[in-house]
Order: sequence, then C-alpha cells, then structure tokens
Amino acid sequence: MIIYNEWLLCQIYSWGIAVYSVSAEERNGLQVNVISDLFGNFLNLISSIQIKDIVDIAVVAIMFYYVFKFLRDRRAGKLAFGVVFLFALQLISNLFGFVALSFLMKNVFQIGLIALVILFQPELRSALEKVGGGSIRNIIGMTGDHTRETRESTIEAISEAVCDMSKDKTGALIVIERGTKLGDIVSSGVTVNANVTTFLIKNIFFNKAPLHDGAMIIRDFRIYAAGCFLPLSGNDDIIKDLGTRHRAAIGMSENSDAVVIVVSEETGTISVAFEGKLRRNLDYSSLLDILGEYLPSDSVRSTVIEKIRSRKRGE
Repeated sequence: MIIYNEWLLCQIYSWGIAVYSVSAEERNGLQVNVISDLFGNFLNLISSIQIKDIVDIAVVAIMFYYVFKFLRDRRAGKLAFGVVFLFALQLISNLFGFVALSFLMKNVFQIGLIALVILFQPELRSALEKVGGGSIRNIIGMTGDHTRETRESTIEAISEAVCDMSKDKTGALIVIERGTKLGDIVSSGVTVNANVTTFLIKNIFFNKAPLHDGAMIIRDFRIYAAGCFLPLSGNDDIIKDLGTRHRAAIGMSENSDAVVIVVSEETGTISVAFEGKLRRNLDYSSLLDILGEYLPSDSVRSTVIEKIRSRKRGE
C-alpha cells in the first residue's frame, strides 16, 4: 500500500509537469486523462478493500477515540501534545536534512519509550485498571447475588444519612466499590463488615467518633471498612475552594470506577465524584438519581428509585 501511494504521488507530479509544458488544448486533454486515471485508481483501491481492512480501521479508530477521551481531561493531555510536537520536529528534521536537529531527536527517541512509561505512569495504571474492570465485570459484580430489596435499602440508607449529615454540616466521605476492587484502600482502615443503615453511617462520621476522619468503603452493599485513606488528585485544574475530602474523592474516582460521595464540613454541600469529575450541590432527589444510575442494573434502576420516592411521599 505504501509503495502504491508513492507511485501514485510520482504519477501526479509527472502529470502536473506535463500539463504545464504543452499547449492549452493538449493541457485540457491531459487534465481529463489525469482525472480519469485518478478516478480509476481510486475505484481500484476501493474495490481491493476487504472486510478485514474495514475491521482493522474501525478498531484503530476506536482505540484512538478512547485514548483521546482518556487523555482529554487529564494532565497527560499536555504531555501527549509535547510528544506529538517532538515527533513533528523529527519529521521536519528528516524532511529538510537538518543534521544537528536530526541527531538530537534521534538520541531523544532512543530513550523515549522508557521516558514515556515514567511520565505517563499514573495514567497508564489508571487505564489498565479501567480495562481490567470493564463493563462485563461491573455487570457481574453489581448484579450477582444482590436482590432488588438490598439495592433499594442501601440507596435509601445512604441518601438519608448523607442528607442528614448535610443539614448538620457533618463531613463525610463514602466510597462505593464497583468493578475495581479496593483492597489496598481497605487495608489502610478498619474492617467493619456491617449492613448499610442510616444510623450506622451517621455514627461513623460523628465528629467525636474515632473513624470519622477517614473514608468509608461500601462493598457488595455492606459497610466493609471505615477510616480509610484515599489518594489525593494531582489535577491542577481543581478549583481552590475544594478541600482535602473533595480532592481525595476526585483522586479515588480517577484511579478506579468507584462512586464517591462527599459532604462538606464547612458548607454541608453534597457532591459525587465519578471518573474524575465532580458533581456538586446535590439534594436527596438528585442523589437518588445518581446512585440509581451507577449502582443497580438498568432493569431495576427505575423501580428502585420510584419505590423509594413513593415511600417518601407516603410518609
């Protein structure tokens, strides 16, 4: 394919020289022949495409799309732009025969692979964790042995506890595990392994309680651990008004597929972090929608939310 493209470019160049070296009538005839030949070559190229070529192009396009989507909102996006700039310099140096620049770029790219691994280490780890905890695993993990009543009671208990703590301005940090296992985070806290209840959540985050200053981990719709330490986000674009809890929530959501709920101790604002993005100023209804979207399967999502809301209206 590459050889054919180079031959086609040479043909176009030679035809262009021929066109401008003859009379006007001959030039028009040559132009028609050039267009006809190009069109014929294009049809031959299209007819030679096989199913495997289409699949190949589609897979590469999807890979580039997800890489771009992954890097777009991260600091690695700027690093990726720098790498592209270096590749452009390499092409320019080869094209124009810049000896010194070509020598410099050649030595840079000799250690480039190791340098890229070091520079993109956080992003590569996050990407591999997301690939390893893909949608199929999430479906299995979130729809295994848990009944609809378990999901309903868990969502209701979390939402009620979070809203009560918001009114009292009690700081809280709740991590709901999904597909990516958080064993390293759990090991930094104290194992609880108890049913999810509004009373227990509020007691753990009571400001005199010994575990109130860490994060709570909910696994398999149970309070699995409390007092856990979370990684802080290194994103420099986070607004300065956000405190340590919010940075920890964003950092946890960047490194896993967990849903992280934050209650601000200063303002009582309820926020949810997911996939590195923070949604703020939530209330009971909007929190129900988010938890219903991320926790249950699609088949029970609307039923769970409607049951909880109807129960609230009945009260």
